[in-house]
Amino acid sequence: MTGVTLERVVKRYGEVQVIHGVDLAIQDGEFCVFVGPSGCGKSTLLRMIAGLEETSDGAIHIGARDVTRMDPAERGVAMVFQTYALYPHMTVGENMGFGLKMNGHPKAEIQSKVAEASRILKLDDYLKRKPAALSGGQRQRVAIGRAIVRGPEVFLFDEPLSNLDAELRVEMRVEIARLHKEIGATMIYVTHDQVEAMTLADKIVVLRAGRIEQVGAPLDLYRDPDNRFVAGFIGSPAMNFLAGRVAGGAIEVPSLRGTVAPPVTMPPDGTEVLLGLRPEHLGIDPAGDTHTVDLTEALGGVSYAYLTADTGEKLVVEERGDIRSEEGARVGINVDAARAMAFDAGTEARIR
Repeated sequence: MTGVTLERVVKRYGEVQVIHGVDLAIQDGEFCVFVGPSGCGKSTLLRMIAGLEETSDGAIHIGARDVTRMDPAERGVAMVFQTYALYPHMTVGENMGFGLKMNGHPKAEIQSKVAEASRILKLDDYLKRKPAALSGGQRQRVAIGRAIVRGPEVFLFDEPLSNLDAELRVEMRVEIARLHKEIGATMIYVTHDQVEAMTLADKIVVLRAGRIEQVGAPLDLYRDPDNRFVAGFIGSPAMNFLAGRVAGGAIEVPSLRGTVAPPVTMPPDGTEVLLGLRPEHLGIDPAGDTHTVDLTEALGGVSYAYLTADTGEKLVVEERGDIRSEEGARVGINVDAARAMAFDAGTEARIR
């Protein structure tokens, strides 16, 4: 297997530029996930690596080969799409081996590779079935198996779980993670679901408007985001952001009716900032009177209280144990200042 390198990659459609000089190195055997909101360019970037979209400028290397102008079939990649695209009149085994058959591979070789892919994906009992007799998760495994039998250098996944229900998505996340560990291939995976990104990735690439905002390991992005966009995108529920102003080395926060002093080097007094607080770094003060509980979302061992401050700002607070805030109650907020983050209100860059 081998890695993938992008050097100042650009994509234009006429005069409209959608990918803006992306530089990225994906190591051999790494599981890299592209995340970002709709329209950020993640699928376009994946299709450029696959050769399904022409690269307007820059270079793409797979291993030591410059594949920028190569046809898709010459790049040594296999792509798994959101739709399964299985032939309904063929069995599972025939679907998995069809690409090799069309390329003239010997029948014995095809059978051997299909058998190995079937073993990895636990499809042995379904090889003689047709797609109509399979569940959505089984069909997606067949689509992945079709990619495996080609023996690619790089696997590309374009939102492969979007069509599955919640239970199957969890099951398939586990399957894909196990597949990566077993075959050790380089994998690039596109999703808008940051939970998928956090659970699958060795490396996450956060994209916005065709540019990379930050690259890093999942927990590194969660604990140490570079800007408000990354801090708000990575994590569920999202980080809370409260308007404040620097005063005397701390942040005055009107919605909290107090000050918070994060462990950062504060800008000059009077600077407008945003205080970033994860739901788990906040607590409910039943004796307080700054917020109204709008809704409590009980999820078993954890719940989330959705609050509105007197200033109108919204806040989500994580609660654990059996005590749940009552809707309509007036409460205060306790802040773990040591875990708080600060962002410049203008540039949205992290203040460190």
